[in-house]
Amino acid sequence: MSLQGKTALVTGSTSGIGLGIALTLAKAGANLVLNGFGDASAVIEQVRQYGGKVGHHPADVSDVGQIADMIAYAEREFGGVDILVNNAGIQHVDAVEDFPVESWDKIIAINLSSVFHSTRLCLPGMRAKGWGRIVNIASVHGLVGSTGKAAYVAAKHGVIGLTKVVGLETAASQITCNAICPGWVLTPLVQKQIDDRGAETGDIEQAKHDLLAEKQPSLEFVTPSQLGELTLFLCSDAGAQVRGAAWNIDGGWLAR
Repeated sequence: MSLQGKTALVTGSTSGIGLGIALTLAKAGANLVLNGFGDASAVIEQVRQYGGKVGHHPADVSDVGQIADMIAYAEREFGGVDILVNNAGIQHVDAVEDFPVESWDKIIAINLSSVFHSTRLCLPGMRAKGWGRIVNIASVHGLVGSTGKAAYVAAKHGVIGLTKVVGLETAASQITCNAICPGWVLTPLVQKQIDDRGAETGDIEQAKHDLLAEKQPSLEFVTPSQLGELTLFLCSDAGAQVRGAAWNIDGGWLAR
């Protein structure tokens, strides 16, 4: 599929899942607005090799004002957002009674509220153009729970609920909204969990195997490029009647 002339905004796209999705969309011809902290020059060059226009906005998506500034940047420099990929996310693991309130608030702000704010700010432009794609990177934890992840699970369940509402509200238009629900992907967040387990046992490879074996029957990680290809499908004409869906890509996690 060609995305020539389309502009995609991918939050949290300077590494991991977001970067994998951004690269896939760039390969298909889309212009890219990247988002993330720090020096993004190397990532910009990596995306730019595919020939499209590339920009970067360092918005902290826990801040509504910075999200608004990011969308305004995309409108000013790229003519608006055709494809919105809400990917930014953080994690904290603790039992409910021990869960720091500030961590709860930050996770809800970044993993859930930012999805709402980015969506509400991009929808008017999509409606004016008569076309748009919103892809929310949720998680299998938007469909099932796990101990120690109260805020993350609550946020991701919220993302799927929001996806359904936006899918219904845009159903009579050429705008779609869907959620992708990955299982284990070897991101920095997951690597930290592996490292923590490995520190206890002294065997990182066994820790990696054990983490997968508990949930993911394939015993393989989902890759960022696979998530990018699924995102591309949802942006295509073939995906035009996929609306309000929560699409799990999880190595069999939810098949148990």
